[in-house]
Amino acid sequence: MVIATAGVFAWVPFLHAAVRLKAAKARLLALIFGGLDVLVYVLLLITPQDSQGHTVNSPVSTIGGLLALGIVIVGCIMLGPLRRMVYEGAPVDAEGPRPNVDPAIEAVLAARTRRDEARKLAADDPLLARELHIGRPDLAGSYDDGGLVDLNSASAEVIAEVCGIPLPVAVTIADVVERRGEPLSTVDELFIIADLPVATWDRIRDRAVLLP
Repeated sequence: MVIATAGVFAWVPFLHAAVRLKAAKARLLALIFGGLDVLVYVLLLITPQDSQGHTVNSPVSTIGGLLALGIVIVGCIMLGPLRRMVYEGAPVDAEGPRPNVDPAIEAVLAARTRRDEARKLAADDPLLARELHIGRPDLAGSYDDGGLVDLNSASAEVIAEVCGIPLPVAVTIADVVERRGEPLSTVDELFIIADLPVATWDRIRDRAVLLP
């Protein structure tokens, strides 16, 4: 499109790449080339013409022609990598080196991601989750669930250790499950039934998994 339109619509493929890749670099290029195309339009409008409507050679027409040629050349060069990202799945938008992130923060975020993945697995296939001992760090297993605890089956001691809550609070949770005679279905259900300190809710929610 860049070549076929002599650069007049050079911004279109960059906009397409920006939409597909959701990349800041592509959006910026679409804006830049859009601005340059507008400038070409303006130069075309103000280019002098003779009495018969033919374009007259002038500095304005020369500048417009050179600008259009530059847009075509630079646009094709810069569009190549973006098109590969769109159609070949190349890495998106290498904006530069990643900022330095504290390894401790990365470890916490990675564990959080593993917990989310383990919860999804438990929801999709509870039997497999039980075989992998998801939420049961007291049982031997090689699957890393990111530090979850199954409130429906783990002991109060394990719940207290994994959630980082006082043992009496964990005992209350275990007692509620035992008295119900059936598994909890949601963490919010636990908060409604049990009289738990509000300060512990986020910690319990962050670590809890509920297997049927």
